[in-house]
Amino acid sequence: MSSSSLFGPVRLGDLSLENRIFLPPLTRCRSAQPGDIPNALMAEYYAQRTQAGLLITEGTQIEPRGQGYAWTPGIYSPEQVAGWKLVTDAVHTKRRPIFAQLWHVGRVSHRALQPGHEAPIAPSAVAATGVNVFIPTGPGTGKLVPPDMPRALSIPEIHALVEMYAQAARNALSAGFDGVEIHAANGYLINQFLSERANFRTDAYGGSLSNRLRFLREVVEAVSAVVTPDRMGVRFSPLFGTTTQERVYLGLLEDDPAETYTQAVRVLAEAGIAYVSLAEADWDNAPEMPDAFRASVRDIFGGRILCAGRYDLHKAQHVLGHGWADMIGFGRKFIANPDLPARLEHSWPLNPLDPATMYGGSAHGYTDYPFHNQ
Repeated sequence: MSSSSLFGPVRLGDLSLENRIFLPPLTRCRSAQPGDIPNALMAEYYAQRTQAGLLITEGTQIEPRGQGYAWTPGIYSPEQVAGWKLVTDAVHTKRRPIFAQLWHVGRVSHRALQPGHEAPIAPSAVAATGVNVFIPTGPGTGKLVPPDMPRALSIPEIHALVEMYAQAARNALSAGFDGVEIHAANGYLINQFLSERANFRTDAYGGSLSNRLRFLREVVEAVSAVVTPDRMGVRFSPLFGTTTQERVYLGLLEDDPAETYTQAVRVLAEAGIAYVSLAEADWDNAPEMPDAFRASVRDIFGGRILCAGRYDLHKAQHVLGHGWADMIGFGRKFIANPDLPARLEHSWPLNPLDPATMYGGSAHGYTDYPFHNQ
């Protein structure tokens, strides 16, 4: 497999990457408390996974209201920026680029996580269903609960949020990141705006698909003005089937997902950004992303296409071989195998994942997975 395109170099924007494997955003809930501050343990975790051509951080909330899970890191305070500098320095020592994923959960939150225990914010006052959030109950302990009913944002508040994304991008550059990814997937804030399931506004930010895409368009424009289009990507999670399994929450299923997301991809194409990332359904018996949709995205978007979602080597080669993607992300496998690219290239066995240590905790199940004994 050593001659495979997965292990060959690729350009992403103005960056030259050593291979087509990327570490996708993976929530691990290991930030230091109080303050949701990235730390040395997180720096070690990312540095361990620098065989990937590109690393993208876990979702990092752009403001306090953007948090939906206990102990996820932020990128809005000076202490958080300093913490992320530990991470970027550790990754750059290994000569790899790392992008920060800028995240706001919107309505997928709980009053216990909100400043002043206020209601979460959203495009419309409609509660999220089929998903739980994780709230702290004590030092290092927490529980899953349904999200609280959100309140609808005013137009001035929407404009302020666009500027918060831009400021988070400035903070990312200050922290040493090589670029940023806008999290517009998984039913979170930007996804809520573009979805007919969550956006019932009757003003300029709701109604038609073009209006529902307005917030995405404004965020992309504001952030690209900070980092340049060559150094940014956007992540979507187009769903083409039901998410009735309670443990699954990839996002929101539209009446016409192909139309919704091809138009969303057009927004990115017009902005000229470096990549679009497609988070695919990854549970048992999940619906496949249709080949026709993959081909449409390739036709519309001139930058790089990144795909992730329960990929193995065979599926990666299939999608790359058809030209439907340029890079492939491996999530759970990368959690358990810090040297995953070498293991894939040499057909070495993989460490099993310990699901009990995925979220929160210490170094156990985080930085203590063994490298292959070559």
